[in-house]
Amino acid sequence: MDRKVGKDVLELDRFEWLALRQERAIDPDRVIVDPHHHLWDRGGSTYLAPQLLDDITGTHNVVKTIFVECRANYDKERSEHFWPIGETTFAAREADQTDTGGGPILAGIIGHADMMLGRGIADVLVAHIDASGGRFRGIRYTTAWDASGDIRNGHRKVTPLMMAASEFRSAARTLASMGLSFDAWLYHPQLPEVATLATTVPDLVIVLNHLGGPLAVGPYGRIRSKAHAAWRAGMRRVADSPNVFLKLGGVGMDDYFATGWSTRQAPPSSSEVADYWADDLRFCIDLFGSERCMFESNFPVDRQTLSYPVIWNSFQIIAADYTDAEQDDLFSGTATRVYRIS
Repeated sequence: MDRKVGKDVLELDRFEWLALRQERAIDPDRVIVDPHHHLWDRGGSTYLAPQLLDDITGTHNVVKTIFVECRANYDKERSEHFWPIGETTFAAREADQTDTGGGPILAGIIGHADMMLGRGIADVLVAHIDASGGRFRGIRYTTAWDASGDIRNGHRKVTPLMMAASEFRSAARTLASMGLSFDAWLYHPQLPEVATLATTVPDLVIVLNHLGGPLAVGPYGRIRSKAHAAWRAGMRRVADSPNVFLKLGGVGMDDYFATGWSTRQAPPSSSEVADYWADDLRFCIDLFGSERCMFESNFPVDRQTLSYPVIWNSFQIIAADYTDAEQDDLFSGTATRVYRIS
């Protein structure tokens, strides 16, 4: 499957190219919970339970994972607001296939529901819970939007300042009242919206995806240092709310972060990836605290530039100077607590 930003097209299934970089785990014993991956079989790209198991059992000690919505297997025989229930049904079925003897490794499901339903979102959430086999943990709603025609907006019907809508906030309160979390994927100019939502609905657990979306493409590539400063300022504001947690990942998404890795003759090594991202990831960890941060693979999307072992080795290099307790948080503890994994 291809992903586009502007006129650029990046492939996710570049297997021969990825095979040019082979690595063993730096620390094969470190317990890892991968809190963000997708599953699909579409457009010529297949990433289902067998492919997931190949990745998570290949080098590192990944003991549990969380599936995050990606518009896979919608049930369009139902009314439109209930289409995403098909994805939860699909993810639960795939989760059953990840049981290697100690229970399913895929332990949690983040689905999708229309936040503009307001309180009416409750019926959709109940349907997700019923379809999940006890694995449903919350929803993700992509509000990623930018005025530039060079930036690909979110795959939902998104509008500027959507999080400020009364319906959106009512749905957020409903999520909180049901003990469910909200995953947010947006771009760094929208970080103040997350900060406001967090203070408006302080009981809602918000999980900010992919470093808060520090764009370096389109107009932001032309003002890269200014955009980077704006991202850091936005992250400081978001971090003031203790109900916001952060996923440290998406580091392979060249179509957003413009690393340049996708055009190389061979993929980068984990040491190169760590050198590139270390300052920003450590900034995030020190800002939020390890107890509010979790490393994520974002697979197979990050496969556009990095293999699964390289991603986790990169994180192990970056985290090496933190204490064992802090590394426990970053690699497994925070995700286990936030997504309520036994």
